[in-house]
Amino acid sequence: MRIVRKSVVPNGSGSIKIVPEETDDLWHVYNIVSVGDKVLADTVRKVQREVASGGRDSERVRLKLEIQVQDIDYDNVASVLRLRGKNIMENEHVKIGAFHTIEIEQHRPLDVWDSMALEVLRQACDPGARADLAVVMMQEGLANILLVGNSITTTRSRIEASIPRKHGPAIAGYEKALNKFFENVLQAVLKNVDFKVVRCLVLASPGFTKDQFHSFLLLEAERRELRSIIENKSRILLVHSSSGYKHSLREVLDAPNVMSMIKDTKAAQEVRALKDFFEMLSNDPARACYGPKHVEFAHERMSIQTLLIIDDLFRNSDIKTRQKYVNLIDSVKDSGGTAHVFSSMHVSGEQLAQLTGIAAILRFPLPDLEDIEM
Repeated sequence: MRIVRKSVVPNGSGSIKIVPEETDDLWHVYNIVSVGDKVLADTVRKVQREVASGGRDSERVRLKLEIQVQDIDYDNVASVLRLRGKNIMENEHVKIGAFHTIEIEQHRPLDVWDSMALEVLRQACDPGARADLAVVMMQEGLANILLVGNSITTTRSRIEASIPRKHGPAIAGYEKALNKFFENVLQAVLKNVDFKVVRCLVLASPGFTKDQFHSFLLLEAERRELRSIIENKSRILLVHSSSGYKHSLREVLDAPNVMSMIKDTKAAQEVRALKDFFEMLSNDPARACYGPKHVEFAHERMSIQTLLIIDDLFRNSDIKTRQKYVNLIDSVKDSGGTAHVFSSMHVSGEQLAQLTGIAAILRFPLPDLEDIEM
């Protein structure tokens, strides 16, 4: 993310012109823009024109429109952010009040009214905060190629194959089917993993599937002279996981050898914070709480040491609700605590969402919490 221009009054109105440069940046914009905001952007619209013969013809015209946002849609697969609303700027092709959908790509001035949005932009513009981890979650006959960014985890490829049983009459076709499966995974890795961007490539599986593929990968790289693999083989890590499905990604992010590679990133900090919360909930439950009412009760008593909150709560259409969570984060930080805003597009954020999306580790026990309804 690159900030071109910024004119903001803290806790007031203002505008920021930004340039989303990566997929993660569109996710940050999605978290910043809310219903009612005004967005000015270059866009394309199909317009009708009268021709000399008296008929009408249509053409696509590039123009600049300012809309008041009424609907926001983020397409994770296509990496597109769509903002729909009414036009509020005079234009020869589009009447004021007409609906239009802008697809966010670049040069988007945005209204910023809270410190949370400023913090989101600060993190988005920090190149050192990127996780950029490539993971192959696999088991025999299944592989998912995942890219873990600063704010989102995307599935870039899914490979499935039928592998015969290793024992019995079908054993003759086992090696052939497994090698074909590994070849498909190798092609997906070459297509989707750029070692100039990612810090490391993680191969994760139950059993020995990851080890078998690792051997296949290195042998084929030498045989075909695949420089991207040969020159970066020290950055290929092997990690145990319980399955080849995406939900096992949290086991990968918690592995010591992976954590050491991404320890300074936002994704790693979220994983550690969530692990600390669950350990506290298990070992000293009076010093851990979750749910809006319990967290608010703990905050009133200045008891919060670490706040865990999901970014979904900041997309509430009610400004007062959004401001309440912004103020909560600011207050926790002002009192010497720490606050982690989890991305709902990360596996750790999905876990936190199952706990209402907000939780806290406390400085001291609050046994009275048990008497408060969730």
